Amino acid sequence: MRRVLVGGTPGAGKTALARDIAARLGLPYVDMDSLYHGPNWQPRPEFHDDVRRFAATEAWVTDSHGYSSVRDLLWSRADAVIWLDYPRRIVVWRLVRRTWLRRVRREVIFNGNIEPPLWTVFTDREHILRWAWSDYDRRRADMLRRQGDPAYGHLAIVRLRHPRETAGWLTTQGTQNGHFQAE
Repeated sequence: MRRVLVGGTPGAGKTALARDIAARLGLPYVDMDSLYHGPNWQPRPEFHDDVRRFAATEAWVTDSHGYSSVRDLLWSRADAVIWLDYPRRIVVWRLVRRTWLRRVRREVIFNGNIEPPLWTVFTDREHILRWAWSDYDRRRADMLRRQGDPAYGHLAIVRLRHPRETAGWLTTQGTQNGHFQAE
């Protein structure tokens, strides 16, 4: 695998897994959120060009299932999709914990952005917690549909349904010349 897409809902652990895979394979990691979000959470005008540029290269690992405007491009170029299909209770708990910690620590996420005040979960329809909850079923349905789509028959798709399964899968993987090799 030289072009790997890690997909799933917010809070599943896409970024951590994508970074881990990239490090194990010695491949460049591309953070889709940092390409998309500019300062003050505004979309970057260069987003589509940046995605097209890195997708055209021979090797990359990225973490995305969102960004529908570039999804087909990434799926058509990827060799593998690692799908973190965790139960809603797990991803929501992880997302609540992550959001709370980032806010309390006033952690800079990317491009100078920090999590908004926690009370905005009640006032902002686009708050990550509300969005993740409401988008969960749609994202799962899209991933299931794509798995059966002949346009993506070239992809190796690994569906992992629990963090323990993901950890187990990683331990069964060895690398050889920058490729995952099932042992």
